[in-house]
Amino acid sequence: MQPGDDLAGMLLEAAADLLEPGDLLVVTHKVVSKAEGRLVALESIQPSDLALRFARRWGKDPRAVELVLRESQEVVRMARGVIISRTRHGQVCANAGVDLSNAGGGQVACLLPLDPDASARGLARRIQAAVGFAVPVVVCDSFGRAWREGIVNVALGVAGMDPFTDYRGTRDPHGYDLRVSRMASADALAAAAELAMGKVDGVPAVRVRGFPWRPGEAGGVALVRPPENDLFP
Repeated sequence: MQPGDDLAGMLLEAAADLLEPGDLLVVTHKVVSKAEGRLVALESIQPSDLALRFARRWGKDPRAVELVLRESQEVVRMARGVIISRTRHGQVCANAGVDLSNAGGGQVACLLPLDPDASARGLARRIQAAVGFAVPVVVCDSFGRAWREGIVNVALGVAGMDPFTDYRGTRDPHGYDLRVSRMASADALAAAAELAMGKVDGVPAVRVRGFPWRPGEAGGVALVRPPENDLFP
């Protein structure tokens, strides 16, 4: 995948004959970002004093550290060689989503899409126009989780479906009224798709069949908790 490549066209070439009404696609952000030109050669980065000091102390590449700082709207934590930051999209994640893997042998960084929801909408529109029915698109990336080991895929961009399954106002089988239960379905779909993608298998997209998605326009941004509602700022 190179900057300017027709990702929607590639997805259609690979999957148009396989898609059926009710299917959806989960697409890794890496191919989206590459197609959109969100690649930066580390040799083009001049590290700041802060990046140099942090990199020297923790054995990091100061150019990569500088790029993380530039992509961060806010640094939440910067300690023990780890940078947790809030991106311009509101996502709180390690290294502001800057990723050196599967991009250029450690010398090219792949950044998050500028607008993951817009990226998902563009793919969904092209695919629907070609196949004649709605195919929601989830653009995903792998994140770590507070208080949990390991990483899982989450939804950055969502188009064509409600990112939530809302159980509020219903009752469980024992008659208990559900007041706060709202499942982040787009995140769950992204995590499940990772099991089919694999981290290093070169599978950039997964078709999901059988999930009862509902149309929606909220997008992946709805999954980001506003800072004012965060109990652990």
